[in-house]
Amino acid sequence: MKRWRPGVRVRLAAAYALLFCLSTGLVLAGSSWLLGRHLDRTLPDALAAEALADVRAQYVLGFAGALLLAVAGGWLLAGRALAPLGRIAGTARRVTGERLDERVALGGPADELREVADALDRMLDDLAESFDAERRFTANASHELRGPLTVIRSEAEVTLADPDAGAEELRAMGEAVVQASRRIEALLEGLMALARSRRELLRRQEVDLAASARAAASAVAERARALDIRVRLDTPPAPAVGDARLVDRMVSNLVENAVLHNERGGTVDVRARLTDDGVCLRVENTGPVLPAAEVERLTLPFERLDNPARLLDEAGAGLGLSIVRSVCEAHGGRLALAPRAGGGLVAEVVLPATDAARRAA
Repeated sequence: MKRWRPGVRVRLAAAYALLFCLSTGLVLAGSSWLLGRHLDRTLPDALAAEALADVRAQYVLGFAGALLLAVAGGWLLAGRALAPLGRIAGTARRVTGERLDERVALGGPADELREVADALDRMLDDLAESFDAERRFTANASHELRGPLTVIRSEAEVTLADPDAGAEELRAMGEAVVQASRRIEALLEGLMALARSRRELLRRQEVDLAASARAAASAVAERARALDIRVRLDTPPAPAVGDARLVDRMVSNLVENAVLHNERGGTVDVRARLTDDGVCLRVENTGPVLPAAEVERLTLPFERLDNPARLLDEAGAGLGLSIVRSVCEAHGGRLALAPRAGGGLVAEVVLPATDAARRAA
């Protein structure tokens, strides 16, 4: 059998009544004692005892009536004080994964209960935003995967349906399947990198952003030459603290993004330096004029800005800058994006520096 335990309202009312009993009892007891001494001095003993007995009987009746009023008043006051908690609990019960628009929106004075309600509303705002982002991410990932899978299936079905398909048709089908498979592989690799960057860092070591930048520039050098893009490096040693694999991926994404989203004959400037805040890597590229209001959207997964003058038909999955932002946040750093005057983008990441680098800065 479940043991009954009084609720908060009962305990508050009982505490109020108990405090009232103690304070009123002390007042009445002191009053009775003072009155008894006065009667002893002014009346004969028999009359003084009789008068004091009558007064004490009236005290007892008054105390009992006041106690009943105290219990009723304590019950009403406790209910009024706890009413916001009921409203908060009701809102919490109504919230589900499919119904995140509920808010407490508690008015009244800025007291502790108002603070709790506002904190719950802020938490619900964050949850709603997180759920919306998760839904968009899942829908976009499904869409990105469905495209190349549809190409693979269509190419295979069309080729197999043609009984007279020759080597040339089979080769064309194979090339389309390989290209679509590579797109799926790149997308899955990006998703895995994004998932790794959102986990807590398990390995922290010294990593040189300048060396990562030079390696990234070397990896895209052939593609940059083919597009007639100059990659210029100004990378003195810039030792940071973090996961070397994630940092290398972040820098590679920045440099590759600057080359692919450029203009023929354009430039990419990569600079590393020590600052008071940490180690800064700045990647600046030429390219089309970007709307300032939409630049921050580039860090969201699968977000891409329309660029009719894109040098390559392969647009990518739109995970590059999202991975950059996640890696920065995982390292306690920050990413800043801004449109470049005349066209292009300026991306600047700041990561924590090593102790020696901080002392040098």
